[in-house]
Amino acid sequence: MSKYLRTEIANIDPTAGSTGSGGENVALRSHRIQYLQEQMKTTSRRDLHLWSISIVVILVLATGFAAVIAPSLAWNNANASSHFDFRYLPQLFWGMISLVLLFSLYVSSQKKELNATRRALVQEFVMSEHLQAFSLLDPVTQLLNSCALDPMVAKEIARANRLGTALTFATISLDNFQSIEKRAGIEQGEQALYHAARLLKSTFRGSDAIFRSRTSEFVVVMPDTTEQQAENAIGRLGTLTERWNAEAEAGCEFSFSWGIAGYVAGARTNDVMERARRCMFLSSQKVSFVF
Repeated sequence: MSKYLRTEIANIDPTAGSTGSGGENVALRSHRIQYLQEQMKTTSRRDLHLWSISIVVILVLATGFAAVIAPSLAWNNANASSHFDFRYLPQLFWGMISLVLLFSLYVSSQKKELNATRRALVQEFVMSEHLQAFSLLDPVTQLLNSCALDPMVAKEIARANRLGTALTFATISLDNFQSIEKRAGIEQGEQALYHAARLLKSTFRGSDAIFRSRTSEFVVVMPDTTEQQAENAIGRLGTLTERWNAEAEAGCEFSFSWGIAGYVAGARTNDVMERARRCMFLSSQKVSFVF
């Protein structure tokens, strides 16, 4: 995948454009991360508040100690009546020591609680970031999944509109996936999807983004590509598929149908994708279109 598309994937806004349960999950993750960030800010404010209290208490104790030891320095009073009876000094001294110890215990307990909360929030935040990153990948094919499709398409359309470049979409379906899964089992069906994804990655350029949009359907977003160039890529996929079928075991051959739709400035994304899917459906009904 090109540097540009890797940057685009990293910049995907989790709340933008997604629909259905995938979009709802992404939105929930986004709100969760926002909540964790707010909790981190709250913890930082509590830390600052605790330090402020500590400084104030230290200043009060220092002022009180100075007033006890040297009242003349505290008030600068030349009156001889301001004489301190040092018989009470031990009681005041031990009282201050007790106050300092109690305050130290309070500060230590609060610091431990804040540090534990901060560590828990950091761990949860990192875990949420990792889950969000993994949630954009389909575990079976290791391709981008439908959660990443809508934001990526929106960014590519904005880029095409801004630069006036061509943008083409292809929808590709593994038509015999159901028969493979029914005959060989779920595990072999997933293996078939994985190898089909490898064929797609071998066919298309690194700058093209490939998604698993549905159970056995893939979407390819091809920036700077005309429909004719996309058809040439589909031709390469046909060649690779024929080679795969010649070497595959009986019953593990692939049969693809496909549809291509070019983006026209001002068109809605859903309309373009529907046009590609209609072409794919027509392809699946005509033997000459399936390879």
